[in-house]
Amino acid sequence: MVKLTKRIGGLVLRLAAFGAALAALIVMITSRERASFLAISLEAKYTDMAAFKYFVIANAVVSVYSFLVLFLPKESLLWKFVVVLDLVMTMLLTSSLSAALAVAQVGKKGNANAGWLPICGQVPKFCDQITGALIAGFVALVLYVLLLLYSLHAVVDPFLLQKS
Repeated sequence: MVKLTKRIGGLVLRLAAFGAALAALIVMITSRERASFLAISLEAKYTDMAAFKYFVIANAVVSVYSFLVLFLPKESLLWKFVVVLDLVMTMLLTSSLSAALAVAQVGKKGNANAGWLPICGQVPKFCDQITGALIAGFVALVLYVLLLLYSLHAVVDPFLLQKS
């Protein structure tokens, strides 16, 4: 019964992480807004910034990985490798979220020293969608950290219980 509960707990964590990464991916991909002021038209989309593209690619990779691992049999010898891949996915999410947060901060507040003006006043819907994607990405990251700890415990625990 305990093993079944652990298996279901891991499955729920993986499913939630998959959902959060997929949500971040979809919200970021659909973020687009066009604004006009004076005679200038401005279209804001995630593809304008490399950090947002990286965020999309990272969440796509994590989503595909999470989906595939859901179907890995419990008896498979690949679970030890899954721990390593969970670590890689956690680091990928961390780096992409950090890069996207930095760009989003500049978009929201601007940078007076560099002469960059904030754009969220002109394209608020775009900024709201970016914020939503970053929140979903942060949730995915937290779930992946928990998943990494869970995976480490599941793989290392049998070694700790062995008697010498």
